[in-house]
Amino acid sequence: MTEHEVKNRIDKLILEINHHRYLYHVLDREEISDGALDSLKRELDNLEKQFPKLKKVDSPTQRVSGQPLDKFVKVKHSKKVLSLADAFSRSDIEDWRIRNEKILKTEIKDYYTELKLDGLTVVLTYKNGLFWRGATRGDGSVGEDVTNNLKTIESIPLSLRPLKGRKIPKIVEIRGEVVMSKDVFLKLNKQRAKDDKDLFANPRNVAAGSIRQLNPKIAQSRKLDCLAFEIISDLEQQTHQEVHQALNDLGFKTNMDSRHCKNIDEVEKFLKHWVEKRKKLPYETDGAVIVVNDLKQEKILGHIGKAERWMLAYKFPAEQVTTKVLDIEVQIGRTGALTPVAILEPVSVAGSTVSRATLHNQDEITRLDVRVGDTVIIQKAGDIIPDIVKTLIKLRSGKEKKFIFPKFCPSCHSPVTKKDGEVAYYCSNKKCYGQNVEAIIHFVSKKGFNIDGLGNSIVKQFVDQSLVVSPADIFSLKIGDLEPLEGFAQKKSAKLLEAIESSKKVDLSNFIYALGIRHVGEETSLLLANYYTNLDKFRQADFDELQAINDVGPEVAKSIIDWLDDNQELLDNFLEQSIDIKNPKILNSKLAGQTFLFTGSLATDRDSAKNKVRNLGGKVVSSVSKKLDYLVFGDKPGSKLAKAKKLAIKNIINEQEFLKLIK
Repeated sequence: MTEHEVKNRIDKLILEINHHRYLYHVLDREEISDGALDSLKRELDNLEKQFPKLKKVDSPTQRVSGQPLDKFVKVKHSKKVLSLADAFSRSDIEDWRIRNEKILKTEIKDYYTELKLDGLTVVLTYKNGLFWRGATRGDGSVGEDVTNNLKTIESIPLSLRPLKGRKIPKIVEIRGEVVMSKDVFLKLNKQRAKDDKDLFANPRNVAAGSIRQLNPKIAQSRKLDCLAFEIISDLEQQTHQEVHQALNDLGFKTNMDSRHCKNIDEVEKFLKHWVEKRKKLPYETDGAVIVVNDLKQEKILGHIGKAERWMLAYKFPAEQVTTKVLDIEVQIGRTGALTPVAILEPVSVAGSTVSRATLHNQDEITRLDVRVGDTVIIQKAGDIIPDIVKTLIKLRSGKEKKFIFPKFCPSCHSPVTKKDGEVAYYCSNKKCYGQNVEAIIHFVSKKGFNIDGLGNSIVKQFVDQSLVVSPADIFSLKIGDLEPLEGFAQKKSAKLLEAIESSKKVDLSNFIYALGIRHVGEETSLLLANYYTNLDKFRQADFDELQAINDVGPEVAKSIIDWLDDNQELLDNFLEQSIDIKNPKILNSKLAGQTFLFTGSLATDRDSAKNKVRNLGGKVVSSVSKKLDYLVFGDKPGSKLAKAKKLAIKNIINEQEFLKLIK
């Protein structure tokens, strides 16, 4: 080919490659395969090597640039990248609206709301339509030139697409957020686990760290993404909604999970919609940005201090917050174990107000060095009881008090004992009132008989009135027993009795779990139900036979035998109440003998995932050991993933891989 023909071919290749890049990385569509696109890129690369003077600055081959830098150059932004004021409630948003309307002297009828991605803010500058420079936010006035690294991100166009009917200025400045998807993050950590490297903490840190690497090939290997959210230059846009449309037209990827809102009520609907649904998004997000949609109003509002007046960052409920320990109380459980509980200064965490957190046992209190009066970090994920994860010792005033474990049961005042080889303390009285109440609460719980409407306070009321002494007494309650009680009208009494009656049909595994046998939890109950297949056989279990069941050791076997020796009369009472115990079905054995452990936040319901494993013959465990077959990890997996890596667990898989496995 002549040089002229090569130039034409190069121009066409660039147009074609950019077209498919835009389809794939911005619109999430594809017209040709990856292999075909790679072939086009190879042809372009070969032609540019043969005719180097024909190489263009916006060529797709320029996404990975030359040698690593020695250092980053500081650059001054044309306009300050200001911060956002935070909001945590509807009242915070209302206060913001009122302040702005006072300044504007008119009602604001137009808002634009978009999710706030958790990444690294960058400023992208285009000269004559070509990507000229990319910089970090820095301190808002001065950032670092990271152009070479940003060029490796396919969703950042190297040249702007033309705008219909509008002229693109010589200089165009765009702001965006560099992010790493959850899937890429999980795969990256999985590989690091195999390579025996430290795991990354979260996608945001990896994205930010990758952009600040002096070698652009590291950034390229991380498969980062960039979503644009603002145009600083004047492209005749009138609203923030038009800004987003113009960004798409120019070739940028934007966050499609955004909405034009006519008022604050519509804004609130948007926020409520994404509080839970955000967990299924491909990217991490910690809130949403609410902006005044009209750009003329934005200019009038301007900024105050370091924050723009016309935009607000609403933060989704945090899963970790700080609060104070007001006291430490001791509660008694169904097995007689004493559990210390921190009484907290009420605080909102993960969307609900909490005032208590479990401290598990004395060893945990010692490990955390938590004292009454301490400031602590608590965490709550989903329905899990809050935990104290750290004590902020540097905030102590000197008035904090150490906790001393009681020598007598707080319920019946019997002596407290500690068994050899255990960390827990126990009440020595088997007929302890507190134990009995907790045993009945356990019996009626969701994983037991699942009696709807029979909550903790009602159970306590029944025990206090001597209507229920043992769990079997629940099934002999009559409407005449309930109606005289405070808070029990005829309708409520009838509804509860109906729930009790319907609960009489129960799986054998749920029945065994409900009995509250020490050391027999959900998994062991399932093992016992599958082994014995009916209640009569289970009642006649012997020590040696129990030990022959996989994962039932001598301590568990002894606990079961001791319980059966003491409670045959209770089992007879259940049968007299016409309890219909359903024997287990034959399981699909696809996962027979395989153990699974779940860690981190899953998009799939955790209980549902566990049941899928069990229904395929597998077993779910709660801790990492060398015997573990599969560790399934979701978002923010924590220490269990690190331990599995250390023990070289063969199958460390993410949620998507798990769903494929059980399909």
